Amino acid sequence: MKKVILFSLFLLVGLFLSQFLPPFFGESYITVEKVTKVLMFICLAYIMINVGREFDLDKKKWRSYAVDYFIAMATAAVPWILVAFYYMFLLPADLFGEWDAWKENLLLSRFAAPTSAGILFTMLAAAGLRKAWIYKKTQILAIFDDLDTILLMIPLQILMIGFKWQLFAIVGIVAYFLWIGWVRLKTYRLPQSWNAILLYSICIVAVTESIYLLTKAFMNQEGAIHIEVLMPAFVLGMVMKTVHTHRRVDENVGSLISYLFMFLVGLSTPLFVGMSQNMPVNVTSVTASQPMPSWGVLFFHVVMVTLLSNVGKMIPMFFYRDRDIRERLALSIGMFTRGEVGAGIIVIALGYNLGGPAMIISILSLVLNLILTGGFVIIVRRLARSVYGREELEAADVPVK
Repeated sequence: MKKVILFSLFLLVGLFLSQFLPPFFGESYITVEKVTKVLMFICLAYIMINVGREFDLDKKKWRSYAVDYFIAMATAAVPWILVAFYYMFLLPADLFGEWDAWKENLLLSRFAAPTSAGILFTMLAAAGLRKAWIYKKTQILAIFDDLDTILLMIPLQILMIGFKWQLFAIVGIVAYFLWIGWVRLKTYRLPQSWNAILLYSICIVAVTESIYLLTKAFMNQEGAIHIEVLMPAFVLGMVMKTVHTHRRVDENVGSLISYLFMFLVGLSTPLFVGMSQNMPVNVTSVTASQPMPSWGVLFFHVVMVTLLSNVGKMIPMFFYRDRDIRERLALSIGMFTRGEVGAGIIVIALGYNLGGPAMIISILSLVLNLILTGGFVIIVRRLARSVYGREELEAADVPVK
């Protein structure tokens, strides 16, 4: 629970400073933004490598995972679509038919889709559910949920940049990564200490940024190839033969990097304080051009988006009919947890210059959901106790089917 609270705190502190540091630093803040961006992508790569390390499937039973993947995909899609429509209704009526408005909101609202596998696994294990069906099934769905989010970034990127020649290069690279990830799943015995994973993260960011800068230098901005760090980092984690050392230093550094990432996400938020009366100038997106509502209206939208994003996660309750309805409800509520992957989507959206009320609502909704996570886990534990019994649960001897 402490980790979840700190996630929220660091995100809020970064959000607060993002509104006051730019005027303080003036023109020199451009340098701060560049450093922030690089550090943020390094942290994101580190997080995604660890998410990939948790992706462990028996390839001989791949057909048995088809239903789970469909359920995970639906569990990610419903909150995404609900939030996307909600954001569209926040825009002036004349923009509802604008394609630019749709594609921007489809990208930004994707933050509501992924479940935070890291937070979820940690808190359910701490609640004594490690051997329960709920934990095992949630583990599969959360990993597929994150994978689906990463895969969907390809068509979303197509929407944002259009059908350009470099898009085929990006699709080819991503397809190659996926093939390598599946064929070489859990194959390579690579060092997996915190400093080794940090080195891999730096190398991934260095390579992706170098490709972007080189193609930009030779073919200008229009011909630049930009590969998001999500896929290569995730695949690198997939091909590692996972070794859980449980060293305290690795856990502490991992937590520290996650805190830093949440802080940097907040710090990257565009200026919005005092913009309710004046329209932003020199904006390059529909979302960023919208004026800010009052704080009361903004908070109402945050609550509504949080509600929609969690109601949309109730899909698993309508499947697995051979299980007790309390187990299915616990499984669905367990999928409510959000965190680093959702924040990563916000980072990508910021890279496309998206902003405005929808961006602030997304960040604050992520904060609110993190604050509520402890309550979600308590509900899951109580539902599990009602099914398995207190003594059986605390003995960590719950049967798995």
